[in-house]
Amino acid sequence: MTGTDQSDLLAVARRHADPVRWPVPLRFDRAERWYARLAVAADHEVWALSWLPGQGTDLHDHGGCAGAFLVLAGTLTEETVTAGRLRPHRLAAGVGRRFGPRHVHAVSNRGTQPAVSVHVYRPSLRRMTRYRLADGRLQVADVAEAGVAW
Repeated sequence: MTGTDQSDLLAVARRHADPVRWPVPLRFDRAERWYARLAVAADHEVWALSWLPGQGTDLHDHGGCAGAFLVLAGTLTEETVTAGRLRPHRLAAGVGRRFGPRHVHAVSNRGTQPAVSVHVYRPSLRRMTRYRLADGRLQVADVAEAGVAW
């Protein structure tokens, strides 16, 4: 990687935006979101996710990792906590989002069509904390560890 690309995780996601070039075939799973690690480097890793309508994540962080994600197909809704409330942001195909190491969000497919996205984390994911929002405050629900939960 060179200069700008090295620091821009969204640019890394864009370089992995063609499912035909992925090391694993894209698939959809009716039971749960499908995900697969596409690449790992010394300072980051890249994941592909597919989302059928109604599938999503809990409110979570990325264990201190910075990151970015790019919607390749469909529309995803990212919810972030602002002033003690969840605020939705719709992201259509072609739209990406960068985030810092303290970012907490939930992502879901609220549309009627399947969605596909690429996610990049720096450094590689080791832990994710899931939260619940109670009385306008984040409360830890559980902590998932790499190699155990995914």
